[in-house]
Amino acid sequence: MNKGFTTRSLHTTFPQEDAYRALHMPIYDGVAFDFDSAETMEAVFSGRRAGHAYARTSNPTVEYFEKKVKNVTGAHAVLAFSSGMAAITTAILSMVGQGDNLVTSNRLFGHSYAFFKTTLPGFGIEVRFVDLTDEVALAGVVDERTRLIFFETITNPQLEILDISRLAAFAHARNLVLVGDSTTTPPNVFMARSFGVDVEVMSTTKFISGGAAAFGGVAIDHGTFAWEKVPALASWHSRFGIDALIARMRKEMFRHLGGSMTAHTAHFMNLGLDILTLRVDKCVDNCMKLGVFLKEQPQVKSVNYPGLPDHVLYDLAQLQFAGKPGAILTFDLASRSVCFDFMNALKVIRRATNLNDNKTLIIHPHSTIYSEFSLAERAEMKIPDTQMRLSVGIEDVADLMGDISQALSVI
Repeated sequence: MNKGFTTRSLHTTFPQEDAYRALHMPIYDGVAFDFDSAETMEAVFSGRRAGHAYARTSNPTVEYFEKKVKNVTGAHAVLAFSSGMAAITTAILSMVGQGDNLVTSNRLFGHSYAFFKTTLPGFGIEVRFVDLTDEVALAGVVDERTRLIFFETITNPQLEILDISRLAAFAHARNLVLVGDSTTTPPNVFMARSFGVDVEVMSTTKFISGGAAAFGGVAIDHGTFAWEKVPALASWHSRFGIDALIARMRKEMFRHLGGSMTAHTAHFMNLGLDILTLRVDKCVDNCMKLGVFLKEQPQVKSVNYPGLPDHVLYDLAQLQFAGKPGAILTFDLASRSVCFDFMNALKVIRRATNLNDNKTLIIHPHSTIYSEFSLAERAEMKIPDTQMRLSVGIEDVADLMGDISQALSVI
């Protein structure tokens, strides 16, 4: 019998039977692990036998979280990180070498964009920005040193959506890895492998953590790409085959760069994953109702949420994300100063930067997340100074509407 998402999460078996038959995986805080013999120790360190050698590379509580994510996604392998950005940077640096290039869009979360724009070139890696919906333009920037295409399932905060299956066909016809950041569309609503995504990266700080209790990330290898075609992984493929990417990230990148998840963080993630569907359903339902409500307010100039039936990307969102295209919406007010006045008048909705907290959060992206970019760059990235980003939580929606109404009344 094919079990549902939440059942698979709740009933993922422990990697080893617990001595006390605990129902929740215990928190293993220890750094080092004992071995029953020198021979076993050698086998674990050499990679011939699975086992925990040192907590920077693996930990029993973290291993269980990785196993849960693998179980609910049907992935080939999963690796947990200290943050979503650690997952992105480690995955990219494991697949793209000096002199190589990758292709992405400038419609990205600000810190992801900054990593591609300012950090990667220092490693001798070229990043080519292009409109990923334009196949002609996309084909024009791909060459023999291009290794992958990186995209976000729903861009933040533009809320743009790509035809992912079409992008996957383009990438795979050219032996390019398709890497998708699915933070806004967690695995209970988006089955990445079904749409051709080879490697999925995600900030588990958001939906999975259970309400911003801890920050972390995952890289998910769906086992669909032939790693011998990636020069940076060729030697790893000769040793580890289909596990080449995960092996390099764990054995080289974790050892040399760090970035692994802690046991305490994994504990929060394990609990959060179990109630993911409940939270997503409530957040999306609230977001839809707030989108309709905001469109009715005369002070609101426009509302952007792909879950609204009149949105230009509604049909694609329904197809790819099981009718639940995230819980983020944006709306425009008359000016920057009006946006500030509105935010300052809010009493329930919190002024904070995060996504998919249990609490509803609001931010003015132009003056905060994207403030380090020039006005021209912000315009190119579609970040106007009239835009508000609302990350919708699980409060009673009537209270959120009441808070918005009273704040709108003072502007």
